[in-house]
Amino acid sequence: METLQARASTVQPIVERAMQAKRPIFLWGAPGIGKSELVEGIVDNMSGNNLMIDMRLALMEPTDLRGYPFRNPETNQMEWAPAADLPTAEQAELYDIIVLFLDELNSAPPSVQAAAYQLILNGRIGQYVLPKNVRIVAAGNRETDRGVTYRMPAPLANRFRHINMEVNFEDWSIWATDNKVHQDVIGYLTYSKADLFDFDPKTSSQSFATPRSWNFVSEILNTSGFDTAPDYEQKVEIAGAIGEGMAIKFCEHRKIASKLPNPEDVLNGKVKKLDIKEKSAQYSFAIGLCYELAELADGDLGKFDTGVDYFFDFIMANFEPELVIFSAKTVLSDHDIDIKPRKLQGKKEFKDRYWKYLFPAA
Repeated sequence: METLQARASTVQPIVERAMQAKRPIFLWGAPGIGKSELVEGIVDNMSGNNLMIDMRLALMEPTDLRGYPFRNPETNQMEWAPAADLPTAEQAELYDIIVLFLDELNSAPPSVQAAAYQLILNGRIGQYVLPKNVRIVAAGNRETDRGVTYRMPAPLANRFRHINMEVNFEDWSIWATDNKVHQDVIGYLTYSKADLFDFDPKTSSQSFATPRSWNFVSEILNTSGFDTAPDYEQKVEIAGAIGEGMAIKFCEHRKIASKLPNPEDVLNGKVKKLDIKEKSAQYSFAIGLCYELAELADGDLGKFDTGVDYFFDFIMANFEPELVIFSAKTVLSDHDIDIKPRKLQGKKEFKDRYWKYLFPAA
């Protein structure tokens, strides 16, 4: 039986509606696809003053939720010291919404899940009471993902709305450009979209490609000294993040991409022709141009206006239509750089050929 799955851009409004209804929601998905990052992004983009508390239940004991019992010497009765990680009444007064993110819930031992059940079902555990402005979001891997999981008790499962997440390249690409993922990673994956996620629960490989591990690769590429390291050493380090076969393909892509000109030289008019025709390298260069133009947008407006002219002249002269649309969309939509009214009046050929693909309703 097939499972209905949702991409990140679809999951976001579903989670927001669950919070609005004050209902717990559970996000299911393979490891490394960005479940926790999605929740972080939702909380960051919510209006008001909000807080996310991330609790990794797989690392916890029942007392980490229930608190610790102690004898009250005044009443001679046992009481409970509440868990320090749970939101307090004092915190609740400081924030509009507190999102309690119970990550790896189904990887937690049954005793911890039982404690979480009390918290989710009753809004209290021991003497602790969950503040009214707390919303619960949980996440975990599927039983088929070869991770450490425990079957969730039916009464606990029935307290949640359940959403199965899938990997979607377009959503990841928007996130990657917003978070300045290395241009070679975005360029390679834009050309080889299937390589974004190749997790196979049946394989014994220690490393494999996921959105998370590609972000590791981006961090590796941005590390001081990596580019001067021997080729074999580079492959070994990248293979540690995404696997050997994927690392070999990616490093071959980088050999070609390393021969590309400096994007700055394009935007100041020094370079007007691109000799390299390998597609993944061209995608890397397009991302580099977009990053460079975004930096100019935050600086000298004169250099920015000139850079916009050279940018559109260059992509029209050197890229195939698909890559022209990709480059323009990355700048105009993904980076949301305000150049439409000011600079594109003189780009009649560009507007006539491509505008309808970028802004169909415009």
